[in-house]
Amino acid sequence: MKATVSWVEKETFLGESESGHQIIMDANGSDSKAPSPMEMVLMSVGGCSSVDVVSILKKAKQNVSGVKVELTSVRRDEAPRYFTSINLHFIATGKGIKEKHLDRAVSLSAEKYCSVALMLEKGVEITHTHEIVEVED
Repeated sequence: MKATVSWVEKETFLGESESGHQIIMDANGSDSKAPSPMEMVLMSVGGCSSVDVVSILKKAKQNVSGVKVELTSVRRDEAPRYFTSINLHFIATGKGIKEKHLDRAVSLSAEKYCSVALMLEKGVEITHTHEIVEVED
């Protein structure tokens, strides 16, 4: 896997993946126009885990209509300001979703499938919580 990041102007940078997708990042200074690299890392762990959870719930034939993950983190106050902890709180919306299936999906993502979380957990305390929101007909 390869990527490039090019300085655009001021504190703005353009990242491009090997597959040709582009994303803007910046330093989140006074003229912030895009997420910072650390915000991208946080969203990446949420995206990676969400892909797993949705896939596992579908394979378990759960009637899931939405999955959202709320990410909260703590960073060091001094430089380098890396994450010390991240919590992923999954909210699965659907009809008749079984708690055991959601719990299993979150656990499998955390323990086996999410490359981003598994890489980060070597230096970051990562926790997971979840809830089910039942939808009406």
